[in-house]
Amino acid sequence: MGERIPDSKFDQEERKAFVKHLLDDLKALEQILGNNLIESDVVRIGAEQELCLVDEDYRPSGESIRLLDAINDGHFTTELANYNLEINLDPFVLKDNCFSRVESQLTNLLERAKSKAEKLGIKIVLTGILPTISKNELGIDFMTPIPRYHKLNEVLTQCRGDHFALKIRGVDELTLRHDSVLFEACNTSFQLHLQIPQKDFIPSYNWAQAIAGPVLGVCSNSPLLMGRELWKETRIALFQQSLDTRKWSYALKEQVARVGFGNHWQEESVAEIFKEDISTHRILLTKPIEQNSLELLENGAIPKLEALNLFNGTVYRWNRPCYGVGNGKPHLRIENRYIPSGPSVMDEMANFAFWVGLMVGRPKKYDNMSAIMDFKEAKHNFIKSAITGRQTVLSWLGKTVTLKKLIVKEFLPIAKKGLLDYGVDSKDVERLLGVIENRTKMGTGAEWQVKNFRRLRKEMKLDSVLVKLTEAMHENQKKNMPVHEWAMINEKQSAAEPYLWVGQIMSTRLIKLYENDYANLAVSIMQWNNIHHIPVENSRGELSGLLTWSHIAELEHDKEENNALVSDFMIHKVVTVQPRTKIETAKKLMEEYQIGSLPVCVGSHLVGIISKVDL
Repeated sequence: MGERIPDSKFDQEERKAFVKHLLDDLKALEQILGNNLIESDVVRIGAEQELCLVDEDYRPSGESIRLLDAINDGHFTTELANYNLEINLDPFVLKDNCFSRVESQLTNLLERAKSKAEKLGIKIVLTGILPTISKNELGIDFMTPIPRYHKLNEVLTQCRGDHFALKIRGVDELTLRHDSVLFEACNTSFQLHLQIPQKDFIPSYNWAQAIAGPVLGVCSNSPLLMGRELWKETRIALFQQSLDTRKWSYALKEQVARVGFGNHWQEESVAEIFKEDISTHRILLTKPIEQNSLELLENGAIPKLEALNLFNGTVYRWNRPCYGVGNGKPHLRIENRYIPSGPSVMDEMANFAFWVGLMVGRPKKYDNMSAIMDFKEAKHNFIKSAITGRQTVLSWLGKTVTLKKLIVKEFLPIAKKGLLDYGVDSKDVERLLGVIENRTKMGTGAEWQVKNFRRLRKEMKLDSVLVKLTEAMHENQKKNMPVHEWAMINEKQSAAEPYLWVGQIMSTRLIKLYENDYANLAVSIMQWNNIHHIPVENSRGELSGLLTWSHIAELEHDKEENNALVSDFMIHKVVTVQPRTKIETAKKLMEEYQIGSLPVCVGSHLVGIISKVDL
């Protein structure tokens, strides 16, 4: 998402011209394929590193533009949110010490970024979803101030015709509505690129789809979102829902998701994949294009297919086909978009080597996946692996097998042979694939987070736990140890962070009453739970009153009548605060009004309560 579009007007004239360029790009691509112009005598690897910026308190820091200016390096670019950046790594030929070279470049660029960030009071964290990200950082003011992003948000919102809805159910459940695409900014990935010879593109693409589930499961690193424990790789559900432009209706109709795995094996060529995407997805963005691709081709030049590439950048297949031009030669790539960022650079490099080795080491029996595996089997494996991670039980070629067994017994030997056959340094192969084997046996980044989250949650407020997790990730990443060697967090070793806002200490697991509840029920609920303050909602789910312990005597007197309602006794004018209200302000309000609790609201909706006990 980092490309800057110069002087785009996004008007009808530009759109009309863009559509013509898009159609001509497809014709040009078909000519390039038909004339076998695609570079096929070399295989290169490449990657994109997305990263999170946090402040001294390990919360999102919206300083990406300042940091980008300070770094002043063309490898770095912006992302949708101003607390993310992306590093575009150089391509390397798949041979010799190519993975060490990628690792060295990534490490050096990260160190450069960290040194500049430190001067700005910023830290860099590699993680699939930043634990401390909250609803507060999803407002439009956190969107990077570049026209493309704002236009994308505007168009997606128009396509949706409604607010974006998020509902993910795991161990916990998260249900939320939002008015922008910034849900997507919660995701950070380590995107992998592999150049594919023209004749092998479709077999390679189908194989990439088949292995996606098992690979995802052992690389999972995103189990938490806004303090909820959800899927082992929550990014999969979050990304699809955050960019979902499908309209809800009472009619049962089939609509293709803009973010997705696909619905069938591919059979023809990469051009057919692009045609399918253009047929099923609206054009979201346009830009002025000066040169026509067909004319360039006729004059002996190789076109960049700018319109096609811009469109392709707004269709989010987990395995995305890509066309590019390097050194004057056109090439095809598969971009793996489902691998999360982190937990460490070594983990990321292990994921990279594992996936590339699997891809180039594909045994001949997997050349025609449609003949040996049902597509829905592969798609189901992908979703199951996102939900349960390393513990997934898969269906592989019609047989039930655990993810651990499939990786150790079959996938790792394939990856090893594939890398060695391409002349990759044997020490790198052993080192990086050894990380995958140990992680398969000992635990993923997602499991490390969950174990620490559950343990710390017994002792601390939720906000403190999320800060501790983020801090521990940051410290472990400095050591660049693979996650299976990370120790459990010792909460006593870290200085307690200062509490600033009500949202950090409020109670969120609430018992509520409703206006038309009977008084005798209210008395019993308050007594059973030893509750001194209980909020009351109306039929629209809005806070409408507060019932306090001081009402008990009055309620006790009248409850025998069995027809007295909560609305008859509750306080109607309630003093409330917001999650970002300063704690000192809340204290003063309690003292001023002589009250023992304050409901915490977003708009008219209750999200928590803060009492003297919390203070």
